[in-house]
Amino acid sequence: MEPCLEIRSLSAVLPNGQRVLRSVSLTVQPGEVRALVGESGAGKTMIGKAVLGVLPKSVRIVEGEMLIEGESLGRLDAKARRTLIGARTALIPQDPLTALNPSRRIGPQTTDRLVRILGWSGEKADERIRQLLQEVQIREPERVLKCYPHELSGGMRQRVLIAAAFAAEPRLIVADEPTTALDVTVQKQILRLIAQLQRNHGTALLFVTHDLGVVAKISQKVSVLYAGKVVEEAATPDLFASPQHPYTRALIAATPRYTDPYASLMPVNETVLAGLADEVAGADRAWRPSHG
Repeated sequence: MEPCLEIRSLSAVLPNGQRVLRSVSLTVQPGEVRALVGESGAGKTMIGKAVLGVLPKSVRIVEGEMLIEGESLGRLDAKARRTLIGARTALIPQDPLTALNPSRRIGPQTTDRLVRILGWSGEKADERIRQLLQEVQIREPERVLKCYPHELSGGMRQRVLIAAAFAAEPRLIVADEPTTALDVTVQKQILRLIAQLQRNHGTALLFVTHDLGVVAKISQKVSVLYAGKVVEEAATPDLFASPQHPYTRALIAATPRYTDPYASLMPVNETVLAGLADEVAGADRAWRPSHG
């Protein structure tokens, strides 16, 4: 069976030549949850944007290949690439308030993709969204579809976007820190909901997060990133039971323990950071882009 997503040695640079992704390789199998974890600026969101074809204009891919169900995005023209990405992938964004257009009602915003990209009739799209709103446990879906974003709570807005993401039965969903903008009690509900829908629909999930607690609960495999480089990847139980890279061990050690709320926080050791800097610098010195 073809991987749902395959990234091969992907490198991306800024206009000044600085690398923001460093030969990233990973695969996501159908129905699998792959977590991308690391501190802010590690390149997690950049990978998700590359997959969805929405990298900032200042970022240029100079090496590597991305395949969705065996189809190489780089070998398609712009229109075919948009069609493929639109039909087979979806996004659950980080901030539901900024992701929704404040001047439009919820209904049209959630059905646009179904109608314009997938060619569904308006009636079919409306019915599908109503069904998914019920699945994400929103009461009175008809009323919610007529609301503007500001009339909904943060948790309801995120539920709406989760419903929209799953509506077209995509093969892969990129979840970009989907609980960061929510309070702690709502975060737990949303994570449980995403996990339930992922299992029910068999959708592969590329889950971007900085929270190792979330990683342990939701993912089967993990890629640990630092400065745009994958420093370790493993099955989730193996990563927590026996982390191999010093940075991974330091991240796990730095995670607050709810069982010991008064314990001192442990920052990542400077020796570990120095070793990472040397590792990244060495990779950059050895790197020669194959094109671009």
